Amino acid sequence: MSRIAATFEHLRQQGRRALIPFLTAGFPDLEHTVPLMHTLVEHGADIIELGVPCSDPMADGPVIQRASEQAIACGMTLRRAIDSVAQFRWTNTHTPVVLMGYANPIEAMGYPTFIARAQDAGVDGVLTVDYPPQECTEFAAALAAAEIDPIFLLAPTSTETRLREVAAAGRGYLYYVSLVGVTGAATLDTAAVAARIPAIRAATGLPVAVGFGVRDAASAQKIGAAADGVIIGSRLIEILEAASDAPEMHRAAGEFLGSLRTALDQPHGAAQ
Repeated sequence: MSRIAATFEHLRQQGRRALIPFLTAGFPDLEHTVPLMHTLVEHGADIIELGVPCSDPMADGPVIQRASEQAIACGMTLRRAIDSVAQFRWTNTHTPVVLMGYANPIEAMGYPTFIARAQDAGVDGVLTVDYPPQECTEFAAALAAAEIDPIFLLAPTSTETRLREVAAAGRGYLYYVSLVGVTGAATLDTAAVAARIPAIRAATGLPVAVGFGVRDAASAQKIGAAADGVIIGSRLIEILEAASDAPEMHRAAGEFLGSLRTALDQPHGAAQ
């Protein structure tokens, strides 16, 4: 059983939801990526999505775009992002890490090399925004053969055909995009998300994690009442961006994540 599957199973047995923060590798600078990963775990993260910055993003809103631009300016690359996971693994061998990014850096490295390095570093999953399942069957199979979960996105506009494709090709969990738009959008309709999830569950045995638009404890709790996991990205990046120094950054990030953890663990947000 993969680390991701084991984490969701452990949480299911406890009637709890996964808290999955997104962190841009290299933001606000190279030296704080790994310490921030540890801070997030210390304050309740079950899985970490580590974003690989890309100069030509498709799904990222302005907050994560700014973080990516700063990370690239600091020298962050796909290779260094993988190295960050390896460094994180020196002292944390249990928390799953998912690399989230775009196809171009992977193709520039060559996906066999990418997979080999990711496996050696202890990467647990890969979510490539612009690799739809029907166009990356070989890549997804190679990831699975290396015991790395290929993770795919599903949107409110996704057809039943796409849902079946994602259910067949994906592993680890399914990332449900809660709205039509980019990351960080403020128009989250939690009722619409809750109404959509039963149809997704009927098509896949994978856990369903919801991201895009979750910004606070209240929205996380509402999403957690329906989903298996809650993904938080843009609001966390905003908090890191606003910090005046490193100690404040770690304190604020930990405090924010702790508030989400508490909200998700409330009884009315537990599994039914």
